[in-house]
Amino acid sequence: QVQLVESGGGLVEAGASLRLSCAASGRTFSSYGMGWFRQAPGKEREFVAAITWNGGNTYYADSVKGRFTISRHNAKNTMYLQMISLKPEDTAVYYCAARVYGSSWFHENGYDYWGQGTQVTVSS
Repeated sequence: QVQLVESGGGLVEAGASLRLSCAASGRTFSSYGMGWFRQAPGKEREFVAAITWNGGNTYYADSVKGRFTISRHNAKNTMYLQMISLKPEDTAVYYCAARVYGSSWFHENGYDYWGQGTQVTVSS
């Protein structure tokens, strides 16, 4: 079992930055990959970024490449998403997810545990 809690969301203006955190507990954090997804109102949940167990490989959606950076600190059982140059279209609920048994890095079916989400709102 893995429990995940996101934090760091909020209301910001376009062009601002935010850092989301995801605190994990339960299974040994360094034994699984992690990802961030988001869901905007009226839209399906979509992949944002993912990171392997040791941070050696990272993956990003084209829409966030160059603006978002995923990282993890295994000693702190925490994953991060640094977001810069935020745009109104980044407005969504952001979810962190643990890929313990899964396959795909890019689809929500590849992840086994989910947090409750944190709201990010970017005003124009």
